[in-house]
Order: sequence, then C-alpha cells, then structure tokens
Amino acid sequence: EVQLQASGGGWVQAGGSLRLSCAASGFSFENYHIAWFRQAPGKEREGVSCIGSTDGMTYYADSVRGRFTISSDSAESTVYLQMNSLKPEDTAVYYCAGGHLSLDRRHMEYWGKGTLVTVSS
Repeated sequence: EVQLQASGGGWVQAGGSLRLSCAASGFSFENYHIAWFRQAPGKEREGVSCIGSTDGMTYYADSVRGRFTISSDSAESTVYLQMNSLKPEDTAVYYCAGGHLSLDRRHMEYWGKGTLVTVSS
C-alpha cells in the first residue's frame, strides 16, 4: 500500500521556521518525484515545491522561492521542506504528493494527509 505521511506542522510566529517531513512507503522512492502542495481556507490547492527523484532538481513557486528549501533523503525515503521567514500568508494545510516532476496537482498520483501550518502575525 502506498503511503505518504506528512508531519512537522504547527504554530509559529511570523519570521519563524518550520521543517516538514514526508515519509514515503509502499513504492519505489526512485520512481516518483515528490512535491509539496498547500491549501489555505477558501483557496485552491497550490504547488509549493518539488524535487526530482533521480537528479535532485528542485522547483519552487514564486511565493516561496528563497524562503523554502526542499530536500530528500533516499535512504530514509523522506522528503523535507524547510520553511524559513514564514509569513501569515503561508498559513495552510500542507500536503506531500508523489507523481510527475510538477507543481500541478493534476500530475500527482499519490497524496498523503496534510499537516497544518499556522503562522501568526
């Protein structure tokens, strides 16, 4: 059974940092690229960042570039999202997903349950 488990969310003040983790199981980590998405209340789910499973290429949404860093540990089948300089507008439920190397949610095949990030001003 394919499982993606996101964790690490929480409450933080603006300017603070959090690190999210996405633990993958049930599929070959090398065969699927992993992406982070987020969905704020009343808004559509949007792509945040993704990382290539073989070459480690990374992509970021304009809204987080320079503040967020995605990385992976293939030995642990885990992808991380380091979030620095957090802003209230980063508040959302964050999801990790496996599929194509893309920030388009339609290109993902597997989804994990989300983890809530709340940034207070």
